[in-house]
Amino acid sequence: MDLLEEYRRATFFFESGDPLGAAKLLEPIVAAEPHNTAVRQLLARAYFNSAQLGGAEAQLRFLVERDPSDHYAHHVLGRTLERGGRFREALPHLRLAAAMKQQTEYTEALQRVEEWLGKNSVGS
Repeated sequence: MDLLEEYRRATFFFESGDPLGAAKLLEPIVAAEPHNTAVRQLLARAYFNSAQLGGAEAQLRFLVERDPSDHYAHHVLGRTLERGGRFREALPHLRLAAAMKQQTEYTEALQRVEEWLGKNSVGS
């Protein structure tokens, strides 16, 4: 198997709106090259976009553990946890991402989770 060619195919699938197909192509590449951050990140995004939140979380936790300064991995991990309704777990990752990099998408996700938690903590 030509890993680079398979990665290119997976990227094409992902960009063409087929995250499930991309994930299937990326899984053996991650198995062959477990420390390849770019492949793992694309696999996490493919899992996220195909609603495979457990798979996305596992890949993102690996990335965050390996590089705690990876703002994007923190952001997507936070978004994954948010999407799964795990707002309290999402909050620290979203805060870190927003603190590390000023980006509208990061700020909006953080505000959304803070707002949700604020609304749901009234009367608790």
